[in-house]
Amino acid sequence: MEQQPHITLRELQRRVKDELENRFAQPLWVSAEISELKVNYSGHCYMELIEKGGRNGVPTAQARAMIWSSNLPRIAAAFESETGHRLAAGMQILARVLVTYHEIYGFALQITDIDPSYTLGDMERQRRETILQLQNDGVWDMNREQYMPPCAQRVAVVSSANAAGYRDFMKELNASPYRITTTLFDAFMQGASAEESIIDALCRIADRQEEFDTVVLIRGGGSVSDLNCFNAYRLCSYVAQFPLPVLTGIGHDKDISVADMVAFRMLKTPTAVAGWLVDLAAQLDGRMNLAAVSLESATRQRTHAETLRLERMVADCRRLTESRLSREQMRLSRLEETLPLLTQEFLLHRRLHLRHCEEVVDAHSPQRVLQLGYALLHAGSRALTRAADASCGDRLTITLSDGEITATVNTTKIWQKKS
Repeated sequence: MEQQPHITLRELQRRVKDELENRFAQPLWVSAEISELKVNYSGHCYMELIEKGGRNGVPTAQARAMIWSSNLPRIAAAFESETGHRLAAGMQILARVLVTYHEIYGFALQITDIDPSYTLGDMERQRRETILQLQNDGVWDMNREQYMPPCAQRVAVVSSANAAGYRDFMKELNASPYRITTTLFDAFMQGASAEESIIDALCRIADRQEEFDTVVLIRGGGSVSDLNCFNAYRLCSYVAQFPLPVLTGIGHDKDISVADMVAFRMLKTPTAVAGWLVDLAAQLDGRMNLAAVSLESATRQRTHAETLRLERMVADCRRLTESRLSREQMRLSRLEETLPLLTQEFLLHRRLHLRHCEEVVDAHSPQRVLQLGYALLHAGSRALTRAADASCGDRLTITLSDGEITATVNTTKIWQKKS
């Protein structure tokens, strides 16, 4: 077989290198997202730059990039001074690059400068998009509408156990005279995993929400880039819709994060959050003391008023009793005076009545009847009231008003009743 004309791989790589470096001899401004970033022991910074496309965020382009140690301090310092952020994965940057090609390592971009204003604009754009999305979702005010007890004594804390901010928070609480119980839900508060870690802590609290009065989300100070996760839509959506009031003390002085905006209350530092909880307890304590003083005063006033009322009632009762006794004594005296007369009158009436009864009895007595010419007939022990009861030959006893007569029945005659 005839050997085909060819070149070596190295020659091909050299031609590609020459073509690229001749075609892109001048630096270019390129926009991309930092996917990975690390600084090695020699001070060189190596990055993976990507460009995402579509809704699913799948990279559509990718390239290696580096900042040599001779340029890194200048570029990093200028970027952080302008933006308040350190260069980190997830940032959109506008970089001035030289196109390079290496026979072994391939295509790469050498970064000679970065425009901080582009990154600031992109972060602000993302921040505004988060705010707008939360408002469109209708959850922007939800956490501020949660009920906060007059004294929040059961507090769930989302923080790093080793953070200075958490120690400051606990120191402030422990110095107060009030008993406020805290339960720590440990989470990463910065870095690429911070958002997911904080959301996980919030989910664990939500599973036990009946055990707590409020949630405290705290961390100490840091650069704006360290705190960028608190502008992320997913985390802020969790905070906005959380079933307990959320207090934030994220420790930054310049910018207010979106998480601060949707929380029940934003405070500057972890110490300020603890102070606010202590003030809440102190206000309740003060209201209770004021209520106790008011109750004591009202009790004294009511006791005094009731004492006066009781004294008036006693005086009225004594006066009315004396008046009633006086009236009854006068009535009794009058009764004592009239009783003999009434008794005599009663007795007189009774005597007259008895006399009348005597007259009636006397007028109807058997002796009186006998004196009128009537007589009583007895046949033995039988009293005769009809002629039919007598028989001829009966021996009769006739009782008159002045004596008795004995007689014998010779004949009887019975009268017929007229029909």
